[in-house]
Formats: sequence, structure tokens, C-alpha cells
Amino acid sequence: MKTAAILNKNQLSKDDITHLLMLQDEHEIELLYKKADEVRKKYCGDEVHLRGIIEFSNYCEQDCLYCGLRKSNNKLKRYRMSVDEILSSAKAIHDTGIRTIVLQSGEDIYFGSEEIRDIIKSIKTKFNTAVTLSLGERSFEDYKMWKDAGADRYLLKHETANVKLYSMYHQAQSLRDRIGHLLYLKKLGYQIGSGNLIGLPFQTIEDIAEDLLLCRELDVDMASISPFIPSPYTPYKHHQSPALTDTLKTIASARIVLKDAHIPATAALSALDEKGRERGLRVGANVVMPNFTPAPYKAYYEIYPNKYLTTEDPVKRTLRITAMIESLGRRISASQGDSLKQKVLA
Repeated sequence: MKTAAILNKNQLSKDDITHLLMLQDEHEIELLYKKADEVRKKYCGDEVHLRGIIEFSNYCEQDCLYCGLRKSNNKLKRYRMSVDEILSSAKAIHDTGIRTIVLQSGEDIYFGSEEIRDIIKSIKTKFNTAVTLSLGERSFEDYKMWKDAGADRYLLKHETANVKLYSMYHQAQSLRDRIGHLLYLKKLGYQIGSGNLIGLPFQTIEDIAEDLLLCRELDVDMASISPFIPSPYTPYKHHQSPALTDTLKTIASARIVLKDAHIPATAALSALDEKGRERGLRVGANVVMPNFTPAPYKAYYEIYPNKYLTTEDPVKRTLRITAMIESLGRRISASQGDSLKQKVLA
């Protein structure tokens, strides 16, 4: 009865969210999933938004304890794509019909603010697409320059809302600064994305509940929720990955808490289960992000091991993803997939 009562609330408390995340009974978990799918349909409709990702550099200035790209990982083959290669990948995304291009990298200041600005301008001039940046923490001046150049969105995951854990994982950064960057990006007019990792060392269920509350407080336009998959080149290499169900319960709870935020079914779900992305879409997700990073670079963007188990052409992979989405009775959006804030579908 308690679970049903919580699911009928309009706004959930931390205790409510914690209860949902701790569910073990299969029937109650299915009630959670069903409610999340209903909320998704009400606020987001049946459209699934595709975002094409270009991971153009795996160099990183940071040394985060959980990430395979950390600068201390001297086993990783590093790369930087050329501007021509980035624009060629952007064209492939556009030609596939995807209307959002995500430029992602480690925190690599080799790519200066002006160079990123020029890449954004080239994409916006040549292609009818939105541009999302996921470049880590950069200067406030950079953010403004890139917004003025036409960037639409910025993804900057907070990973954990626990101040002590954040300081432990990110020894050169603070949660306060991360939130400050997100608030400034929002002030500039970016559609902002944040999110967390599920199953981090020392993380509790209450910590995950706080993550969702932080996303609600920030009024994020997108919330990316992924399982933590340990890299063999980090201090947490022996840590166990979470059960897929733990991440699915978090995605479902996030949909109920955040209502109209875009929520992706991330590639990491498929690393835990062959049908991970499909299962994510069934419990509240409404975004899929096909990867267009070209070979050989794609194999080296190894945040976690076996990130890409296929050498399949990205266009063919996108067609396969499209077929999977349509098999669920959903349809691919033809729009750029802007924020759904304040837009409630009947």
C-alpha cells in the first residue's frame, strides 16, 4: 500500500524516493516501472529523441578516481580528432536524420575556446541541428563565447550530490563549483543536463535520492543516469558493477520526480544487459544517443571497459536502434528535441 500511495503523489520527498529505490518485491517494482512509463507518456509523448555523439578527444586534465580517461591512466592510447574529422562526423549525423550533435571530450584545454567556437559555428552554419557540449568544467568566458556562437545545450553531470564523496572522487574539484557552473550555464540560456552514476563506491541509496532531488532543484532539461562500470585502470577496478535493476529503478524514479526532463537510455545500460537500452526506454527514458565517433578513435574513448563491443557502421547501428524503438510502439522524433519544460501533453 505504501508504494501505491507514493506513486500517486504529485511531488516526492527524499523518504519517498528512497523507498522506491529500495524496492525488492517484483510486483512493486513493476508498479514503479508502469507509473514511470505513464509519466513519460504524459509529459514527453511517444517520441524518442536521437542525439549523435562525437567523442573528439580522450585527453583529460582531471584524475577522477572512477573514470578510465583519468590523466593517470598511462595505458590508454590517447587521441584528438582533427577539425575536418569532427565536421565529417557531424555531417554523417545530420545525413542520418539526427537533429542533435553532441560534442564530447575529456577536459582537454588543447582545444581552445576559439577553436571550439569555430567548430560550433561551422556546424550551425552547415547543418540544421542543435549542438550539445559535454566538455567538462571550462571558464565562464568560454561558456558565454560558445553560447554566442550558437551552442544550445551543455551536459555536465554532477555524478554524486554527496559533498564528501564528490571530494573523494574528484580530488581537484568540488561539488559547490560544479553546481555553480550548472547555474551559470542555465543563466546564459543553455538547456542544461546533469545526472549521476549508480553503484559508486561508498554510495548509499539516500545519496541517490539526493541526486534526484538536486536535479529537480536545478530544474534540469536532461538527466543522464548510468551504472558505474569499473575500469581496470582506476583505483576502483575491483568494485562490482550494480545490478541493472538498480539503475532502472533510478531512471523510473527520476522520471516520476523530474516529469518533463529528457532522460537517455545510455550505452552503459547495454554493457550490463544486451537489451539494457530497450529496458531503459520501457521505464521512463525518451532519448537514445548513437555514437558516431569514427574508427579507430571510438575504441579509445574507454571510460569503462568494453564500452563499444561492435565495429558496426554508425548508420547501420542507428537503423537498428530505430527498429528497436519502433518495436516498442514508439517513434523517432524529427525535431531537434529541445527542452520540454512547461509543455504537458494531453
